Amino acid sequence: MNLRSVDLNLLVVLDALLAECNVSRAGRRIGLSQPATSAALGRLRQIFGDPLLVRAGRGLVRTRVADDLVIPLRETLGQVERLIVERPEFDPGTADRSFTISASDYATLVLLAPFVRALAAEAPGITVDLLPRFRDVNELLTSDRADIVIEPRELIGTSRFPSRPLYSDRWLCAVDPGNPLVDGDRLSLSQYLRLPHITYGIGLDRQPSLADQHLAGLGLKRRIEVTLESFLLVPFFLHGTGMVSVMLERAVRALSDHAPVRTLEPPVALPDIHEDMFWHPRHTHDPGHRWLRRRLQAAADAL
Repeated sequence: MNLRSVDLNLLVVLDALLAECNVSRAGRRIGLSQPATSAALGRLRQIFGDPLLVRAGRGLVRTRVADDLVIPLRETLGQVERLIVERPEFDPGTADRSFTISASDYATLVLLAPFVRALAAEAPGITVDLLPRFRDVNELLTSDRADIVIEPRELIGTSRFPSRPLYSDRWLCAVDPGNPLVDGDRLSLSQYLRLPHITYGIGLDRQPSLADQHLAGLGLKRRIEVTLESFLLVPFFLHGTGMVSVMLERAVRALSDHAPVRTLEPPVALPDIHEDMFWHPRHTHDPGHRWLRRRLQAAADAL
């Protein structure tokens, strides 16, 4: 195929069609009528020799060929935009833009809640879309579903994405303040193992927290009574019980007015966590994204 015979504007239409899987919504996204978008889809099908979108029930779904096009097409269009669009300096006071951040409920409470409060006056036109954490950080950033992912570096390991450290935190044992089974300010290992436990199971695959992974790696057999998906529910479930859990110190502080707990030093050393922010290199030099990273860093420094 001769590239000069292809209308490259069709790639913009294709990007919208693959994102929306709906001809009308794709047209509205890029300012085309429904008939014009349908006609463009017909030309794209001829170019790629594939239907690209096929009917399934009341909607359309991508073919395998279309699935393989999503990420390289988005990256190519992003590179073209950077080449031809002059990016003015970012003014948060007048900017009308949205940013998407993926983080755990813990990081949302500890970091993103004060971050969003600080933006109210500085950047009234900015929208922050918060996503829950996803195990596949690579897909999240590569597909542009998130501008920033906040994760413990201990979970990410070696990453090809740019990153920057935000803050660290330590694990403490947490019990109800009136728990009659706990004396003193530290639990012995035998006491700890005798108590019933609350643990976390994050996401659909119930991934254990870093602390629970470490305890399991030590071969400690605990009597787990409750498994929750949210870090933030733990103090509410501890209330009025003899159960114990591990919580991050900053979360304990943030929840102290709503669900106070008593904290104790763990009977075994638990490694600290280090929350980092990760982003795709395509955004590294974007003025708005640079501003977002600076503001997140400032919010983390204020902790």
